[in-house]
Amino acid sequence: MPRPTAAQLAYGSATVVCSTLVMLLLSGVTGGIGIAVIALAALVLGVLVSLTVRTRESASESVTSESVTSHENAASDEAATSAFTAGP
Repeated sequence: MPRPTAAQLAYGSATVVCSTLVMLLLSGVTGGIGIAVIALAALVLGVLVSLTVRTRESASESVTSESVTSHENAASDEAATSAFTAGP
């Protein structure tokens, strides 16, 4: 399993802290169980955010693979078109 990048750690941590503060301020919960539920919800949200953060490497890899695929498709389309247009 790959290690999380600095961007994933930063975004995940910021999400946990900010969402916890916002939920606590908006809900007005003062009991221990309510605070624990809010903290757990913020932790889950932070994990989801950190998992969905795209790094530069993965973004460039997906762009590269998409461009290679589009070039291959264009080349095969061009070859098929030239095969049909070339007469006997």
